[in-house]
Order: sequence, then C-alpha cells, then structure tokens
Amino acid sequence: MSFSRINSSAATLSKNRTEESINRLSGLCVTCIDGCIGMCEVGKSAYRGHEVLYPQPFGLISTASEKNYPIDYSHFSIMGTTTGAVGIEPDSDKAIFSSVNVEARLGRDKGIKLRFPMVISAMGSTRVASMNWEGLAVGAALSGVVVTIGENVCGMDPEVKIRDGRVVKSPELARRVKLFQDWQRDGYGDIVVQANVEDTNLGVQEYAVQELGVRTVEIKWGQGAKDIGGEVKINDLERAVTLKKRGYIVLPDPENPYVVEEFKRGAFKEFERHSRVGMIELEPFARRVEELRKAGAKYVFLKTGAYRPADLARAIKFCSVAGVDVLTLDGAGGGTGMSPWRMMNEWGVPPVELHSLAYNICSTLAAKGEYVPDLVFSGGFAMEDQIFKGLALGAPYVKCIGMARAPLTAAMVAKTIGRQIGEGNLPVYVERFGRSREQIFVTAAELKNLLGEERFDQVPTGAMGVYTFCDRLSQGLKQIMCGSRKFALNYISRDDIASLTREASEVSGISYIMETDQEEIARILEA
Repeated sequence: MSFSRINSSAATLSKNRTEESINRLSGLCVTCIDGCIGMCEVGKSAYRGHEVLYPQPFGLISTASEKNYPIDYSHFSIMGTTTGAVGIEPDSDKAIFSSVNVEARLGRDKGIKLRFPMVISAMGSTRVASMNWEGLAVGAALSGVVVTIGENVCGMDPEVKIRDGRVVKSPELARRVKLFQDWQRDGYGDIVVQANVEDTNLGVQEYAVQELGVRTVEIKWGQGAKDIGGEVKINDLERAVTLKKRGYIVLPDPENPYVVEEFKRGAFKEFERHSRVGMIELEPFARRVEELRKAGAKYVFLKTGAYRPADLARAIKFCSVAGVDVLTLDGAGGGTGMSPWRMMNEWGVPPVELHSLAYNICSTLAAKGEYVPDLVFSGGFAMEDQIFKGLALGAPYVKCIGMARAPLTAAMVAKTIGRQIGEGNLPVYVERFGRSREQIFVTAAELKNLLGEERFDQVPTGAMGVYTFCDRLSQGLKQIMCGSRKFALNYISRDDIASLTREASEVSGISYIMETDQEEIARILEA
C-alpha cells in the first residue's frame, strides 16, 4: 500500500482526469492523453512551474499533509479504570470530572501559569496569521494559555525602524504583543516572541524584551512542515526590494532589470521571500541563550521540527546544557506558512515516532541526573483525547501540547460568524442557534459575567471562538482524566494508554493492549 497521495490534491488545486484510475507510484492518470489541459500537478507545473510547489490559495489557508503515517495517535487507546482516584479523595461525591485540575506550569522555576496545558504555536509573518492575530492573542489571554509570535514579523513590518542593522521600532510586533497583554487575566498564559536567523540578526528578541515588556523568547530550528526557512509571497515590487535589503532571500531577484520587466508585464505576479537555514552548534547556542537572559528574558524556549533522530538528541542535550526552560518538538506534517507541499508530506519524523524518541532520550538524561527541560509535544493535535495521549506518551517530561491549525481554525470560523452577524447574512447551519453573539457562542454569558458587559462588547468574535474552543477542550480533557482517575495533570502516566497494534507498541514503548495489566490480572486471580 502507499502512504502518500501524489500528483493531485486540494492543497495545490490539482486533480486527475481519470480520478478513479490512477497509477499509485506516480500519481499520474493510468492514461495520460495528448490534448489534456493539465489539471494534475505535473500538468499544472508545465505552465506554472515552481508556483505549484506551494498550497493555494496562498495567504488564506493553513495546511497539513495528507500522508497516512504507519502510526499515529489513533493507534493508542486511553485506559479508564473503575477503582481509586489519584489526586483526590476516592469518594464518588468528590471524584467528579469538574474537580479535575488541568492547570499547568512551565519553566525551570514553574513560573509560567496556564489554565489549560496548551501552547498556541508560532504564528508569524504569514497573511493568515496577521489577519487572525486579534482572535488568537485575545482568545489565548482570556483562556490563560501560551501564544507565540512567529518569525519574520519585524522584518515584514512595512513601518519597522531599523538602525545600524537592529530593530528599534516595530508597530506590528508591538500590536501583537499588546493585544495579549491588554487581555491577560491574573497572570495566566504568556506571550512568546520567536526568532529565526534573520530575526536574530535584527535583534528582534532584544527589542521585544527591552521595549515591549516581553519576558519569554523562543529560538527556532525549523518546524514540522519543512526543514528549510519560512517563506511568504510578495506581490509588490517595491516591497520585494525592501525585504531583500533587510537581508532576506527574495526570488527572483527584484533588483534584476530583466526580472523587473517580466514582473511589470505580468509574466509572474509574486516574489518569494525565503529565510536562511541555521547552523547549529552547542557553543553558539549556549552563548545565544545566555545573551537573551542578559538582555532581560526571564524564560528561554527552543522550538525544533521533525529533523533526523540525531538532531532531536542535539536539541534535548543542548537545552539541558544551556538550561533552556521549554523545548517544543513539532512532528512532521503541518504548518501555517508557505511550506512546499511535497516536502510537507515526505520529509521528517512523524509525531508518534518523534515523541517516542524524545521520551527515550529524556529518560537517558534523567537517569544520569542531568537536567531535562519541560517538553511541549506538537504535530497534528486538535482534540482533547489527543492531548491526553500526548501527555501520557511523554510523561513525565511533557507538560503541554502545542497546537496551531486547530485554534487558528476556531479563530477564523468565529471571525466569519461575527462578520455574518453584522451583515445579517448567517447561514442556516449557524442561525439555528440564534442571530447574536450571545445566542450563538455558548460561552458568551460566562464571558460577560467574567468581564462585565462593557468589556465583553469589546471582545473580538475570533477571540470568543478560541476561548470557546479551549473551554470545550478543557471540559473534554477533564472528563477523560476523571475516567482514568487522574485528577491533576502531573498524575498522567504512560500506562494510562495502551497500544492497539504491536507495531505501535514497538515504536512507543507503550504496552500492547493484550499484554497490559498482566501482573495485576495475575494478582487479582490469585487472591
């Protein structure tokens, strides 16, 4: 069987002519006929070339691979029990799901407080992130979770002020930070500013810490969707030239007279802005962590992607040596930026394999008495059962689950509903719940009581979507934890899940379901 679908996808707006008859090796139609207009990726590439590398329509979407990995989180089942309670008195009147504590703590000093174990992973300079940042930031602040500002925001800011090669003012970064800060409640949650090679050269994190009051920064080594730098598309010649002068790789060269002529006559409509790949070594990495702390950062994170296992070991070991607070490990397959579609499907270590390797490496370090940073697992998580499984698979090292596409979806849907309410043009699917925010959003009354009517009226509809989504996840996770009799996150353990296949068991080290509890079964039968 093939794990991949090749040559046609909704992601690249391509399809086969003979959709029911396809060669599984190449993805081509079994009969490729002279005269076809070229709807598949090969055909479309014959006239649009490198444009077909990327999911479309660019700027309005988030994207994830459609590859069927041999193992994923559905290959594990959650183990409930009928006996006892951990973290609460084993009393049926007390051990109820609403009593489950899903608050989390992050950092070496556990000083980052979260109402729910979720990190909204980095949303950077992409158009879809910028258009939905208000919902994401305010929603995260209200929910008490972490939200991360991704790479290249300052470099892409049209109004950025750069002096001697360093950022001294960025209205866009300031806007993003302030949206979270203005809505943060009781010190829960956090706003994190990420940096890649170009951001580091521009001094973005120093500016964020010293001028914007940010306390947490994140170094980035790639992501789960691609093993190269982040990209965006630019449809303005002057802006493309500006970005090249700011140090970015811009293709084709916007200062080449031939390219300028071709752009002006419409031969192509967009430039690509690419970032550089990092060159990772322990000494420079540790030095950078120390520089950030001296600049005033209280917490330093690292996020890395689905690189080969040796690079995973480097990430964990380097964080241990440098005393990094939190390490996010992003499994292959998803992204919100302009990730090349085939790369997104065909490179990197998938989530279950990556997270299982991470557990093994962390256990090795811990057995030697070495420091292990708090882990955040990321890679295709969307629902509460997946959150529980991720926390269990990585216990006791994983403290939170990273999400990007799911909260972004919640923000986008809710924003759309808000616009439709204003236009008086709600679809029947939504209108059956009502015609106002108070009627449609099930958490509206709770938010109004929490914030007061005047403040509630200022909540962006997108933020209500993120808050309501987090509320659903929180209650769902509490119910699962109650069924497993674990009444706080730190009690979740690897034996709270079982592998449904022997292959999943071999990869993860989680017991095969038919071999789970065998010692306890023997004790019960012998009693």
